[in-house]
Amino acid sequence: MPLLKKVVGDVEVNKDLLLLLIIGGLYALAISISNSFVNVYLWKQTGEFSALAIYNLVIVIFQPLTFILAGRWAKKIDRVVVLRLGVSFLSVFYIVVLMVGDRADEFLILLGALLGIGYGFYWLAFNVLTFEITEPDTRDFFNGFLGVLNSFAGMIGPLGAGFIIASLYEYIGYRVVFGVSLLMFVCAVVLSFFLQRRPAEGVYKFREVLRERKYNRDWRRILYAHVFQGIREGTFIFVVSVLIFITTDSELALGTFGLVNSAVAFVAYYVASRFIKQKDRLKFILAGGILLYGSVFLLLFNLSYTNLILYAICIAIGYPILLVPYMSLTYDVIGRAKDIVSKRIEYIVVRDVFLNIGRIISIGSFLIAVVFFNEQQSLPILLAVIGAGHCCIYFCVRNISQPTNKHTPKPVTQPALNEGDGESPA
Repeated sequence: MPLLKKVVGDVEVNKDLLLLLIIGGLYALAISISNSFVNVYLWKQTGEFSALAIYNLVIVIFQPLTFILAGRWAKKIDRVVVLRLGVSFLSVFYIVVLMVGDRADEFLILLGALLGIGYGFYWLAFNVLTFEITEPDTRDFFNGFLGVLNSFAGMIGPLGAGFIIASLYEYIGYRVVFGVSLLMFVCAVVLSFFLQRRPAEGVYKFREVLRERKYNRDWRRILYAHVFQGIREGTFIFVVSVLIFITTDSELALGTFGLVNSAVAFVAYYVASRFIKQKDRLKFILAGGILLYGSVFLLLFNLSYTNLILYAICIAIGYPILLVPYMSLTYDVIGRAKDIVSKRIEYIVVRDVFLNIGRIISIGSFLIAVVFFNEQQSLPILLAVIGAGHCCIYFCVRNISQPTNKHTPKPVTQPALNEGDGESPA
């Protein structure tokens, strides 16, 4: 334990907190290694944007449905069991990918469903366990260290996976990469058995919290903002990685993109969390939204790898500027909501449902654009329209009342996400 003490300092770290950190780190590394490459893997098999759209649409349909069910089970059964279910479904996803091999394009709906279910169970349980396992004096350490693990994974995962895939013949590299992700999820499942069981209690009141938007204007504004957030993320989650591959014909180039994006985001999140003050939140939300929208135009004209790297840098700066104050504002609104102590799980679930409504709208629009119209003409127009989603966040939240209490908790640094990475940013 002396080595652990040197790493964490004077923070009192118990076994469950350390296990949850390790599970979160394994998840981050497994996802960063494989997530972007799954879409490229499917693209190489089909060559059709419509197939990718169907796969990702199934993910964002099953994720909120599972989130709703996971919220109920979090109040009916053990939270650790829900976490284990999430990691287990993610493991099964990679088992199926490895089993079907170059016929993965024939199982798009099954693969999308497995991933969406896995995300739903995992993120609901992880959020609840984070709240329950950490204490006020360990929460900053937990979120900060988890952010470091996410950023580190984002830097080494895509580059390492890209190098492996580029070095090995045809699909062998993909199978190695997916096998490594599977191994990490299996390790996470095993570690979950060492977490202390946490019996559930309370009545699940999802519909009551859903109806609360009719009476709580700030809650309604935040939910609408999350719809617009999802409208941008839904399509950009997968289309950018495919555009990189189409432009470069290199998985290593995709890994380099991830490295640049995560490295810049690591610094940007630290700076944003240190210097963005409560009174300036709305200004930074607007500035971040404008920067993120401006970055879209790097993809629309004269697409090149240079422009894609510039895009990686722009979103790595824009996301922290937007998300640090936006997430803090979101938690402020939830914290002031009716019956928050007994319904905190329900508020998290409803927020995630509205985020995925936006993603469904986005991917549904993308599917229509590539199926019924000429994709070379329709895609630039579509990206220009849905790319404005983060700009719209400001207009949803600008009238939200903000507390003037000087002791309002500092914003928590969020993990660096590349266009959402298919995750709930809870």
